Amino acid sequence: MNDIIRNIEAGQLKENAPVFNVGDTVKVYGKIKEGNRERIQVFEGTVLKKQGGGARATFTVRKNSNGIGV
Repeated sequence: MNDIIRNIEAGQLKENAPVFNVGDTVKVYGKIKEGNRERIQVFEGTVLKKQGGGARATFTVRKNSNGIGV
């Protein structure tokens, strides 16, 4: 079963994905749809945690806005 999942994930991975580590400052761009409008929202912060690997990898970013952690 693991081989099947690995083969599916291998086809979905980006070859030129940026490499970053915990403590790095990153910008995350999110596409937001509001009705028939679409916009890009930028979130910049420090990477607190990286988890998992492959297509299922996740990371946590924290930003301070006016002295409050977001």
